Order: sequence, then structure tokens, then C-alpha cells
Amino acid sequence: MKIPRVWDKRNLVLLTELTKTDFKLRYQGSVLGYLWALLRPLLMFAILYIVFAKLLQFGNDIPHYPVYLLTGTVLWSFFTECSQQGIQAMVGRGDLIRKISFPKYIVTVSTTLTAVINLLINLVVIVIFALINGVAPSFSWLLVLPLIFELYLLALGISFLLGSINVKYRDIGSIWDVLIQALFYAVPIIYPIAMVAETSTWAAKVILLNPIAQVIQDVRWSLITPATVTTSGFVGVWAELVAMGIVLGTFVIGALVFRKRSRFFAEEI
Repeated sequence: MKIPRVWDKRNLVLLTELTKTDFKLRYQGSVLGYLWALLRPLLMFAILYIVFAKLLQFGNDIPHYPVYLLTGTVLWSFFTECSQQGIQAMVGRGDLIRKISFPKYIVTVSTTLTAVINLLINLVVIVIFALINGVAPSFSWLLVLPLIFELYLLALGISFLLGSINVKYRDIGSIWDVLIQALFYAVPIIYPIAMVAETSTWAAKVILLNPIAQVIQDVRWSLITPATVTTSGFVGVWAELVAMGIVLGTFVIGALVFRKRSRFFAEEI
């Protein structure tokens, strides 16, 4: 039996063109254009920094806290954009799906890759900001890209899973928007995890089992300061493996559900 090829030259060309088109359309008609890829997370960071660092005095005991907060904000913005756009990808490309026969996963992947482009732009800003803030470069910076890939894999798995269901039940996208707001406060972006540990060690351990929290804390450890509380350091290496297992499981389940439902997309959109 001949095994179908997942990737070939035509699929790669289509993926590239859809990614370029989606990136251009995302900022078409706006005065600042591509600058919004930088301004969105930076404006969010500025608001959080003024409110929580200056007014509420969060992070006084954390070295380079402004970079610490910016890193968490950028990674959270990436996960949010990647998952939200990925969930809506199939519905947004409904006309294309009805007219042309091609592997449907390309639509979701191309949409999420736009978020990856935005993240790479913001990573340059983080590095510059870190150097200005006195963070010394080290070989641990090389760990950042694999960690980002882990976060992307989680967002892509969610996009496959919920995006395939959203084709038929359009409420899924709205429900995820609400859940993502609640999830923001369950991840140590603003507050240091040590603050939670002072009140409840159990709660801190549960938070660090969240793959998003695990990635953000590990990136902070690799990029900014080894004083950062990480999942493996606070809970144990087994917890790091659990978080990675959740990511892999989410991606596999999402891909399988997407593959099963993709044959009905043209009828349901």
C-alpha cells in the first residue's frame, strides 16, 4: 500500500503563499501596518509594568524584572494569537476550502506561522531590551528556541482540536476567548510564582504543571536569570516531563481529530 506524502513541493509552496498572504492581510489598512506586531505586546507590557511593578510593587526581589515581565507578556501574546487565529483559520478560509482540494492542515499551520513571525520580531526586541538592562549573554540562550517550539506545538494542537470542532459549532471560538482570559491569571506572567508558593506550595506546583507556565518560566531562566523558579527546580524533573507530555498529547489528539473531521469541512463551512 502506498503511503501518502504529507509534505511535497506543492504543499510547501501553498503553505508559504498562504503564510505571506495572511501576514499581509493582518495589517492591511492600518496606519502603522507591521509596527503593530511590535506595538501590541509592548503596549500590554507598559500597562502591566506601570500597574503591577510601579503601583503594586510586584517583582522587587526579581533581577531584571522589566525584562522578566516583557518576556512573559510576549510569550503569552504569542500563545493567545496562535491559538485564537488557529481556531478560526478553517472558517476564515471557507471559500478556498470549498473550491480547491488540498491538505486542510495547511490552512491552520499557515495561520499559526503568522504568529511565529510576530514572535521572532518581538524576540529581537526582548534581546535588545535585556542587553540594555544589563543581562549578560550566555549559552543558556540557545534553549529558548526549543522551548518556543514546545509552546507552538501546544498552540497548534489546540488549534487543530478546537478549530476542527469550530467549523460546525461556531461557539467554540467565543468560548476559547473567555477561557484564555481566565487562563491569563492562572499563569505567572505578572506575579512571581514565589509569591504563590509563600501562600500555598501546592497551588504553586499545580500552576507549574501548566505547560504554558513551564515554558515561560524556563525561558526566563534561560534568557534572564537562573534565580527564576522553574517546574523542574520547584516540583521535580518528572513534572517537566508531565508538562511536555501534555503538550505532545494535545498535539497528537488535535491532529487525529482534525484529520478525521477534515473530510467534512467543505460541507459544514
